[in-house]
Amino acid sequence: MRATVLVDNIAADGLCGEWGLSLYIEHRGHVLLLDTGASALFAENAAALGRELSAVEYGVLSHAHYDHADGMDAFFAANDRASFWLRAGTKENCFGYHGESFDYIGIRPGTLRRFRDRIEFVSGTRELCPGAWLLPHSTPGLDRIGERAGMYVVSGSSRRPDDFAHEQTLVLETESGLAVLSSCSHGGVTNILREVRQAFPGKRVCSLIGGFHLYETPPEEITALGRDLRGDGVEHIVTGHCTGQEAYELLSRELVNVRQMRTGLTVDIP
Repeated sequence: MRATVLVDNIAADGLCGEWGLSLYIEHRGHVLLLDTGASALFAENAAALGRELSAVEYGVLSHAHYDHADGMDAFFAANDRASFWLRAGTKENCFGYHGESFDYIGIRPGTLRRFRDRIEFVSGTRELCPGAWLLPHSTPGLDRIGERAGMYVVSGSSRRPDDFAHEQTLVLETESGLAVLSSCSHGGVTNILREVRQAFPGKRVCSLIGGFHLYETPPEEITALGRDLRGDGVEHIVTGHCTGQEAYELLSRELVNVRQMRTGLTVDIP
């Protein structure tokens, strides 16, 4: 399995970065795209890196936030065949609360309608292609995490804390074990790892790749997570985007097997 970071917060190798994430994944002869960043920048970087968006067979949206979904227009312009797989119930209804107002942080309005012929909604656990699985959250009470993070879903005058039912994890089977790709991990890193192990009993998790949503998390909680991961047996950890620089530095004090994500980075898992 090879994953190339098309866009991340950190710019590198002469490429541009933005607050967003997109991964180009080559796995067992298939090509998948996980997220599209916040703009068409991921497509520009893909061209610079020699990654053909027209070769993508399966597009996956990890969750319904703009910084992962707002490049979808550019993807559909570059690729005329691949469907984009979203968690069932995904809507354009995600808001962030910052103490005074609710600000829209969801998919660009109208996207789901304009591209309804290219979008597939998936329920439960789904195998996209041999050895590539989409996994929903199964942990109860995730709305408490949403409330703490100030994330809500809004419908008219009704609003409730986000329970991240629109979020999904991409799990890839490799010779080394399971590679877990969780773009923002809003449901919690340890929860996601437990969900994966429950869904694939007896299989080893070898890699964890994605954002951990720690940029506003107290330092003591980040350190505790690092200790948990150190004893968890995951060999390769690559994290960036919403993890945040300070959180990454704290994690790196606890973990010798963590790498920082950046635009243009290639991760190979045998």
